[in-house]
This record gives sequence, C-alpha cells and structure tokens, in this order.
Amino acid sequence: MNLIVLLNITKMKIKIINYLVLIVALAFIGTDNLHAQSSSDLKSWPKGASPQEIGKRVAERFIVTPHANFGRPTPPNQINYPEVCAWYGALTFAKESKDKQLSKKLAQRFEPLFGEESKLVPTPDHVDYSVFGSVPLELYMQTKDKRYLKMGQSIADKQWGPPEGPRVKPESHDFYKQGYTWQTRLWIDDMFMITALQAQAYRATGDQKYIDRAAKEMVFYLDELQRPNGLFYHAPDVPFFWGRGDGWMAAGMAELLSSLPETNMHYQRIMKGYKAMMASLLKYQSESGMWRQLVDDPESWAETSSTGMFTFAMITGVKHGWLDKEVYGASARKGWLALITYLDENSDMREVCEGTNKKDDRQYYLDRKRITGDMHGQAPVLWCATALLR
Repeated sequence: MNLIVLLNITKMKIKIINYLVLIVALAFIGTDNLHAQSSSDLKSWPKGASPQEIGKRVAERFIVTPHANFGRPTPPNQINYPEVCAWYGALTFAKESKDKQLSKKLAQRFEPLFGEESKLVPTPDHVDYSVFGSVPLELYMQTKDKRYLKMGQSIADKQWGPPEGPRVKPESHDFYKQGYTWQTRLWIDDMFMITALQAQAYRATGDQKYIDRAAKEMVFYLDELQRPNGLFYHAPDVPFFWGRGDGWMAAGMAELLSSLPETNMHYQRIMKGYKAMMASLLKYQSESGMWRQLVDDPESWAETSSTGMFTFAMITGVKHGWLDKEVYGASARKGWLALITYLDENSDMREVCEGTNKKDDRQYYLDRKRITGDMHGQAPVLWCATALLR
C-alpha cells in the first residue's frame, strides 16, 4: 500500500471520528435541552405515567370497589366523604378524557341510590355528609338528567338554610345569621367539603349565589386560620401542619378559584391566601417530589394523600396562569411522577394516612397508620389526572 492511499485512509478515519464526536455532542446538547424543556412540562410523560393511563387505572379500580368504610365518619351504612371525593374525581376524569363508557359505569353506580340503596345517601346535616351533593351535580352536568340536579341542588340549599337536626350547636345560629353556613366549624377540612359542593351548584345552575356563598365562607376561614407562613394548623389549639389537613385547604382554594369570577369582591383575598400557601409548599417539597405527613417536619414520612392534593392545587394554578409555569410546573411534575410510584399492582395508593383527629402531640401524627387503597389517597390521584388533561 503506497503512502498516498495510507494518507487518504487516515483522513477518512479522522472525518469519521470527528463525525461521531459531533453526534455524541449533539446528543448531550439535545438531552440537556430536552430536560430543560420537560422539567416543567405538564403534557409529555414517560410511558405508563400519563394522566390518561393512571386516571383510567384508578377510576376503573373505583368502579369495582364496593361502598366502603361504613361508619367513618358518616352514620353507619351511609356513603362517606372519601368515597364521594373519589367518585367526583372519577367523573371529572371521565369527562376530560372523553371516556363515555367510563362515564356510563359511574352513572350506573349511582342509579341504585334513587331506589333500593337510597338509605346509603348521607343526611346532609354536616359538611362531611353534604359534600355528597357534588356527585349528582356533576352527573347532571354530564347527562342533563334532572333527577341529579334536584338531589344535588337540594343539598346545596340546605347547607345555607336554617339550622336543623341533631347536629345543630348554639354557634350554628350565629353563623347562619352572619350569612355563613350553619355547618361552619372552622376545621380546615371544611374548605374543600363546602366549596366543592357550592362551586358545583354554581356550575350546574349558573346561579351566582352559590359561588358567592363559598367565597365568603373561604375568606372567613382564611382570616381565622391561615398562619403567617401561608399554611394552616390542624386546629387553633394544635400547632402542627398536618399534611392532608392542609391538602384540603389547598385543593379547596384551587377548586373555588377555578370558577370564581374575578369580579367577585373576595377573589383577590382568596388568591392572596392561595398564592401564600403555594409559595410555602414549594419550600417544603422533598427532593423525591413528595410532601410529608407533617409538612414542615423533615423527620416525618412521605404521605400520598397530601402530596396528591398539593400537586392538584399546583397543576390547577399553572393551567390557569395564577402560578409561574417554570417554577410551579416543575414542582407539580415532580409531585405527580413521585406520587404515581406509590400505586401498587391493584392500582391502590400506598402510604395514605388513616383518618386523623386533632391532637397537640407531634408523635401522634408520626405514628398514624399508613393505609393502602383508602379513598383519601385514591381521590387526589384522580383530581390530578383531571387537572393535567384540562
């Protein structure tokens, strides 16, 4: 082989090496750019992690789950609020995913409540029981069957009617006279239970009074309960930021603001409270993407129901333009991808805090049982899937 041929081969090898180096460099650049673009992306997901796939799994799981958890906290053998919240989430997911077959199954689950299972419908004399009305109202909006409207609107109206029944307390009359629901009790859970029902009544009827009620009630709770850091103690006499308790507030504000007209006199106050809470939550999200059983306690365990609720609130804020897309979109994406890793092979959510009363004792919260498949944990996954598809 002569010298000229050797030189040509050498030049060709150099060109090939340079070409390969360029490809590798572009690949790294492309990966970096893709990472930068996707870190706050709420539309593109790895296989198996999309809201369509996850929502379908959890909704189908709900359909085959019998009415459960009887006796806690509703009267024995009546549907309780965690099931209601999951049912509502499954319905909104079916709507946003345009899954008519799923919507039909969810309506079929309700049908016996008009007849042979009517005793399972909770008596609406408490916030935890009244929230049931959000389900028939959603069914009405999807089917236009006026039986649903009659039931749901009646429950929404009773919540602001005169105090009645064995659960009436002396202060119930005072709240009623001031224009609040007589079911007011200043527990942070209420700000999902009350606002979900009244917001649904507004969406179903277009009657402004329902959303105005909810907004006034929300401001009352914000003024009484929100702490300077934007979070909420479990109760005024219990100085702990319990995850799911704060989750109800976060989800409730997001749910309300989604339908509250900006012209409403309370809009700016509620938005201020919401943004203050979201900014605080941003600081307390763990490296894994989860939030904890006690939000600000780094030694407490990663808890799924609160993570789902906080993620839902952030997704909603980003989608509506209330929150910075890059900052909060990244947090919401991280939360969703972390949350769904806790779904087991049965599509049941793990590490869900059991039902929890208040107690001025840190260890009490740390020692709460961690349940799998509880509706407190199933519901927020469905809310998140819905919000991501909107």
